[in-house]
Amino acid sequence: MPSSAELPWHVTQRRPAPTRNEPPAPSRLCWMSERVPMDLSTYSERVRCGGCFICGMLRGDPGAEHELLYDDGVNVAFLNRYPTLRGYALVAPRRHVADVVRGLTSAEYLALQAVVHTVAVAINHVVPTERTYILSLGSMQGNSHVHWHVAPLPPGTPYSQQQYHALMSENGVIAQTPDEVAGLGATIRAALAD
Repeated sequence: MPSSAELPWHVTQRRPAPTRNEPPAPSRLCWMSERVPMDLSTYSERVRCGGCFICGMLRGDPGAEHELLYDDGVNVAFLNRYPTLRGYALVAPRRHVADVVRGLTSAEYLALQAVVHTVAVAINHVVPTERTYILSLGSMQGNSHVHWHVAPLPPGTPYSQQQYHALMSENGVIAQTPDEVAGLGATIRAALAD
């Protein structure tokens, strides 16, 4: 384990590091910010039975607020409300589209992908990133509005905690204050403006 002077800024140092032969416990992972449990049953119920969270955010519905990063009138990007990685954002068309293949023309799809790339580059300028995960998730049964996840993996993340493991809210979400979210959003918006 490196000394504390050698650790990058995103390393949590609140708990003692594991010994050389002891694998890190989930609550002591040194590569991610402090995490808190997420109520997955309530979340699942809300996305399956409630309205579209993206359309709700765009309408300004109470409880659907997200930190907006980008809006060109056609596509939007915003910080994930339940991030598992610092800087985790979502990119979506403003129009409610439920099928990425049948719901977008080639031109619309390529324009959306250009926004995904632009937002990912800005996030990489702000958040130390070893690799950027970009994927589209959702289901006709919940979170049906087409959206891309842009998730920056921090450098030094152990391989066993990369890929889907790093994205799964079952492993907790990052504890953050509204001021931290707003500050990160402002910094990413500034990078997008450059």
